[in-house]
Amino acid sequence: MRVLLKAALVIVIVLPDTTHYLAQGTTSAASWTGTWSMAPSITNDSGFNNQTVRQIVRTSIGGTSARIRVSNLYGTTPLVIGNARVARRAQGQQTVTGSDRAVTFGGQSNVTIAAGASVVSDPVAFQVPTLSDVAISLYFPSQTPARSTGHVDGLQDVYVASGDVSADPAFAGGVTNAAGGQSYYFLTNLDVLNDAATGSVVAFGASITDGFRSTANSNLRWPNRLAVRLQQVGMTVGVLNKGISGNNFFTDSSGQAGLTRFDRDALQQSGAKWVIISDDAINNLNTDNPSAAPQLISALQQLIAQAHRVNIKVICSTLTPFSATGDIEAARQQMNAFVLSSASGCDAVLDQAQAVSDPANPAALLPAYDSGDNLHPNDAGLQAIANALDLDALAALPPIRAPSACGQLAPGQGLARGQKLSSCDNRFNLNMQADGELTVTLSGATLWSAGTSGAAAVEVRMQENGNLVTFDANGTPVWESGPPDNWDAYTHMQNDGNLVIYTRSGAVWAYR
Repeated sequence: MRVLLKAALVIVIVLPDTTHYLAQGTTSAASWTGTWSMAPSITNDSGFNNQTVRQIVRTSIGGTSARIRVSNLYGTTPLVIGNARVARRAQGQQTVTGSDRAVTFGGQSNVTIAAGASVVSDPVAFQVPTLSDVAISLYFPSQTPARSTGHVDGLQDVYVASGDVSADPAFAGGVTNAAGGQSYYFLTNLDVLNDAATGSVVAFGASITDGFRSTANSNLRWPNRLAVRLQQVGMTVGVLNKGISGNNFFTDSSGQAGLTRFDRDALQQSGAKWVIISDDAINNLNTDNPSAAPQLISALQQLIAQAHRVNIKVICSTLTPFSATGDIEAARQQMNAFVLSSASGCDAVLDQAQAVSDPANPAALLPAYDSGDNLHPNDAGLQAIANALDLDALAALPPIRAPSACGQLAPGQGLARGQKLSSCDNRFNLNMQADGELTVTLSGATLWSAGTSGAAAVEVRMQENGNLVTFDANGTPVWESGPPDNWDAYTHMQNDGNLVIYTRSGAVWAYR
């Protein structure tokens, strides 16, 4: 069925350039944040030769500088770019006169990308607008690879013209690429520099995330609508759509399997601090050979653990209904029950099922939200999904809870600047100092420090994964104890002056 080929996860090829890292006494620096992306798969068409392709992307946040990423992930021969330009879009294929800027690669206007590789451009001094259209033009002087890297069903018109007209605001001779439909080609990312940005959230999902069945050329996918909500409340968070219609956790039917591509497509995105794991598992259920709930739960747990290892928070989505019955519907309900349980390991939940289900028939979409195929929500349904996310899940620094026992920090508990945790005998103190330093002291004398004096750390928090971490105001780790993946651990400021992290099996970290 077409619907089975139109439900997905995400695929994107991005070079390792993110703001997350394991911080051992290091401090953060200004970095790039993703404002738009697409998830590449294979587009089966004739490609381009001595032609310019102008592609329109919708930003989520703005910035003072830009860079693009171009991928030849699926190509079997090198990809040659002869010229690249970025400009503000006016209408259709036309750009705003005077807004056009050259994009270079290593200082050159042209670049050759090997098969299977990708390239990031040099920074471009370009005022990227918020929630607006940017036109990115790529000139291909020679035949592009037959197996093009791109994104089918991009739901955005793409324009093609003969020769190099990349800098022409009118895009002379340009026509809508009717043969390729509304696919994107080779372009995978637009990143920005924005000092106010607190990170990016990656929507990792399937065709529902991809916006399949939403109105074309309207940017009504739920990640687009989420970006609008964030701007309305003053949150500068980039939103990156990594949905691929037809993708699933386990097979390479549409793009690489979700478990294979998660690191590249979600965790390596510029500025990634959150990932929403969405509807990919639906394609493992809505098939003639459905997966069992334990398989899907195990896959989700693997992805959660991967994200937590690099300090990226996971927002798990419940699976929306598709009028299934019997064992398939039971498996969907089991999956959703796990996501909603305290044992899931998710940092937050986006309850998509509750947002779009019919209360009178929870196994089906609410008729007002059904696009007509009993699987994909319409524009109103996608808006309901975007509205269902508690934006506190994307706060740079979620509220920390005060210690509830002497000498101990349980998961979620921590200290802000100027606060301390005393040992039960009140002799030793763990201090989050005003200068950003984390110390252990005895009668004012420092016994140990994390080495972050003068850093931007504003709090220390005992993470749910067993790490004791200091964060700056943007929620970026400045220092952490390690090791991760020690769930149900707690920090103890002991009466002997040692600071120790314990799990049920014993101590896993101490400063001495």
